[in-house]
Amino acid sequence: MDGDTLTLFLCGDVMLARGVDQILPHPGDPELREPYIRDSRAYVGLAEERNGPIPRPVDFTWPWGDALAVLDEAAPDARVVNLETSVTAGGEDAPGKELHYRMNPANLPCLAAVRPDVCVLANNHVLDRGPHGLEDTLDALAGAGLRVAGAGRDLTAARRPAVVPVGEDRRILVFAFGTPSSGVPYRWAATDDRPGIDFMPELTDAGAATLTGRVRRLKRPGDIAVASVHWGGNWGYDIPADQIRFAHALIDGGVDLVHGHSSHHPRPAEVYRGKLILHGCGDLIDDYEGITGYERYRDDLRLLHLVRVAADGGHLVELRMVPLQSRRMRLRYATHRDAEWLGATLDRVGARFGTRVEVTHDAPYDVLTLRRDWAREHG
Repeated sequence: MDGDTLTLFLCGDVMLARGVDQILPHPGDPELREPYIRDSRAYVGLAEERNGPIPRPVDFTWPWGDALAVLDEAAPDARVVNLETSVTAGGEDAPGKELHYRMNPANLPCLAAVRPDVCVLANNHVLDRGPHGLEDTLDALAGAGLRVAGAGRDLTAARRPAVVPVGEDRRILVFAFGTPSSGVPYRWAATDDRPGIDFMPELTDAGAATLTGRVRRLKRPGDIAVASVHWGGNWGYDIPADQIRFAHALIDGGVDLVHGHSSHHPRPAEVYRGKLILHGCGDLIDDYEGITGYERYRDDLRLLHLVRVAADGGHLVELRMVPLQSRRMRLRYATHRDAEWLGATLDRVGARFGTRVEVTHDAPYDVLTLRRDWAREHG
């Protein structure tokens, strides 16, 4: 915090299960019940076939790679990640799903290495090991001193925002919820007597009003309210009209920043009434490196979103995005050529929102910046 502005680090899915869990110092049970792969170590093998050998075990900081230096330099006031896995050695695979993610709780120092202030749990993998697995996850994160948002032992807890103090009199409030469009099963919704996530079955005006009503009740002067939402499919740049309307309704109702995630690659950003909407941040850490079929989206390229907002009012001051590439299950600085490709892609797909992206070559990494001339800013 520099007095006039606050900086937040936001990212998409952080998936430390399966193959990533297997290369860390305390690999869990590798058995899978997926249709085609029955051993998590196979995902490590696919990554090695593509980009070369991965040492085992790696240090807890290995998956983050160059991201840690970028974040240390940026010194954000809050770090918000979408933790897309259960953290448990127990539980049972949730029925009706093909993929089940779990990381060994003994590997939590890997998550702690990035020093997250908030772990968003309202996604389609946090209950992969059932309600008991979710309770294990909540216990493990609490034991590590990590705040959570979007899931809890009952509905009240699932709806409770994570509160990050900033300075003496400011707070960042993170509200989180999941939607069926991202694959969240309806039965995962928390109730008064059942653990689960804060689930939004439809993106309606009434749903937005309910959420923003909670925001206004809890928000104090000087607070910044973030709505973190798991929505949409895995691939493609089109943003459904209902998601756009819902994001606008959240801003209209008092939210200062919409943090969208679920897509495996970055989607457009939008500025609405001076507030930032990230429609899809893309994955940050996962074990998808050797999976083929969607190469045109370059999901090996990842982004660190560094959002600077006005401390009073939450209006966007600057969005800087640092491009990284996942190789050997580790983030490294993207090449100039890859940064140019990603910047041009986001510039093109953001045209419908009037947002433009510029690429700045710097050492040791490039930066994609949302241009300040938001001539077609909505609202």
